[in-house]
Amino acid sequence: MAHTGRRGHRNRPGGHSKPKTPKPRTPKPRTPKPKTQKPTTRQRTRRQTTRHALRREVPSTVALLADERDFAAMRHYASFTFDDHGAYLREMEGLLKAFAAKGVHTTVALFDPVAYEEFCADTRLDPDTAASRTRYTAELAVAGGTVIYEGQPIARLVPRLIGVAEEQATWEYATALLSRAGHLGECRDDTTARAAFDHAGAALRAVVEAAGPGIHHLVCSVPADGTSLVAVLHADAREAGPPKLAEPSGLVFRTVLACGFALRSPGGLVLRTIVADSPETVRGWALHDGWLRPLSEAEVFTAYCTDAETGEPIPPEHGVEYRAGIPLSRPE
Repeated sequence: MAHTGRRGHRNRPGGHSKPKTPKPRTPKPRTPKPKTQKPTTRQRTRRQTTRHALRREVPSTVALLADERDFAAMRHYASFTFDDHGAYLREMEGLLKAFAAKGVHTTVALFDPVAYEEFCADTRLDPDTAASRTRYTAELAVAGGTVIYEGQPIARLVPRLIGVAEEQATWEYATALLSRAGHLGECRDDTTARAAFDHAGAALRAVVEAAGPGIHHLVCSVPADGTSLVAVLHADAREAGPPKLAEPSGLVFRTVLACGFALRSPGGLVLRTIVADSPETVRGWALHDGWLRPLSEAEVFTAYCTDAETGEPIPPEHGVEYRAGIPLSRPE
């Protein structure tokens, strides 16, 4: 007889299986966690000593707002919390002394708010953060134009820093003009930018060698592109051997002089020589046809004793002799 109801669970194969007996669990051995031991006083002292030693191996760069107007411009940023320029300079001097006391090599750069704003715009950085200011400071260190801090007072450091910054700006501008002169063909083939720079180096050596022993102070002035490029260089020729030229001032001087040669500019070079137990002497040359033409004694006197702005005569310096420039052999 057919069964029409649902088949129950008990009618399934294996439906009457025995209940499973749970297996006893074997507890896993616990590995004790190592206890964190606090460093001993000796270990902490050793770490601090190591960090101090490493700190002396890492140089530092400090960007200084030397001008009060530049300082005032930075006060527009909320993250710049200084409000007194004098106090700011004193704190900076204290920071520099602290670095020096720890043996840290420190260079100082001039902080330019205008250049900083342009830097932040180019790099898409927020100018109102300390991080952006430190990034700009790092870029200044790479570009050059810094002064090594050697314990000098801030009153002596600031003028030197301004002078180095101006020298850097002069070199950059003169380099751009010299490059443009070479690429645009503004001069003959024998006075391209490279040739002009080589001639400038030869002219500088010729002037210093012709002047003889002593301490020489050279000034080169070149009107170019609506402005006046001025470079200053000190040369020490008191000892035997080649004169010692101050660098990077020597590079700036050669670049400005090369600009005058390449651009055919009516510039000039003046040399003041100091020798022990002798009066100071002043000589001069005019830039002419890619070389230096010696000025006469009267031309040197007129150039030194005439106000460049008003044209009025200026009394000659006491104890200074004005002499004609020395003829210099032009290189082949």
